[in-house]
Amino acid sequence: MPAPTALQRQPEETTDDAENVPLPMEVEDDLLINPTSSTLTETDSPAAPTTSENDTEMHIDEEGRPLFAPAKNTDTPLKVETRKIPIPPHRLTPLKASWPKLYPPLVTHLKLQIRMNLKTRCIELRTSKHTTSPSALQTGADFVKAFTLGFDVDDAVALLRLDDLYIETFEIKDVKTLGGEHLGRAIGRIAGKDGKMKFAIENASKTRVVLADQKIHILGGFRNIHIAREAIVSLILGSPPSKVYGNLRTVAARMKERF
Repeated sequence: MPAPTALQRQPEETTDDAENVPLPMEVEDDLLINPTSSTLTETDSPAAPTTSENDTEMHIDEEGRPLFAPAKNTDTPLKVETRKIPIPPHRLTPLKASWPKLYPPLVTHLKLQIRMNLKTRCIELRTSKHTTSPSALQTGADFVKAFTLGFDVDDAVALLRLDDLYIETFEIKDVKTLGGEHLGRAIGRIAGKDGKMKFAIENASKTRVVLADQKIHILGGFRNIHIAREAIVSLILGSPPSKVYGNLRTVAARMKERF
């Protein structure tokens, strides 16, 4: 039996206290699945990125081919590439004389960086942030390589402006094994008196030919190189120049009719 001075609670107060006791929150499945919940962030969920309804739908044209949105231009990371072209000793003097005409096409047209390394005797090419064409470095290397083979700068510049030009190199021994005076006479037949035979081959086939001892370099288009090579091979094998002249006239007439 409680003391007479003790305070007694009414039964209504006990029920109110019981109702005010906080209960643990039950986590429902809907809260975990709901993507709009503020408790979930993009970093918390490693799942696949959310896509809008428009991205999931595939649009197809009348012929059944899918239609894609136009691609966006993205800034690709700059990758600097370099290329080194060795210079033969006999082309160092012409390089010094032709340097003012050699580097402007590479810098202005191809947007490349160029320098001459005197220690290694190489021309170094490098791309920069201003380079736009992905094939600029290879085109510039072909241009410098043509100059090292003996072509004039004005002729080698055509490699920068036209895409269907090539350089073919072969040796006299690839056609016929010659030695001594026979080799000298073969080179003389190709060059001709005062270079007339070489000029005739170049003008008829619209190519440029360089005679570098036993090596022969031809610059031009695919078909034009074939015409010049056939004339040079005929001279190496011993055909008289008069016969080669006649064949070149016939070929030149056919080329004029074709174009």
